[in-house]
Amino acid sequence: MARNKPGPTTGLRERALQLLARREHSRAELARKLAPHGEAEAVAALLDDLERRHQLSDARYAEALRHARSGKYGSRRLAQELKEKGVSDALVSVALREAGEADLATARAVWARKFGHPPADARDRARQYRFLLARGFPAEVVRRVVGGSDED
Repeated sequence: MARNKPGPTTGLRERALQLLARREHSRAELARKLAPHGEAEAVAALLDDLERRHQLSDARYAEALRHARSGKYGSRRLAQELKEKGVSDALVSVALREAGEADLATARAVWARKFGHPPADARDRARQYRFLLARGFPAEVVRRVVGGSDED
């Protein structure tokens, strides 16, 4: 069974298109993956061409990542991942604003799946706080979810 994986003789453009066919990539991420296979100038020119043809888009990548992480993680984690992938601060702030609007509902759903009951004592409360903070939810949202505050 032959896989459609880039081989050693695959051209730079074909390699890039095969990677983009699997999933969205940020420009910086795709540049990093293509760097061992071509000169820096050739990679930059190819990425510029892919952006002109709307085959590569950091905005589309940010939206895809936001959608993929929306049911499990908070806006702070999303922002961190986008920055690690080289997405511009302007696009990160747009994605953060959109994800931030759903943080409270998402945090409540994640909390209910994991715990489903209010904390019994201070130790349990701290454990639930740490869990939601590690998932990338803002501290204020975590306080409202774990503390049982229903004010929206």
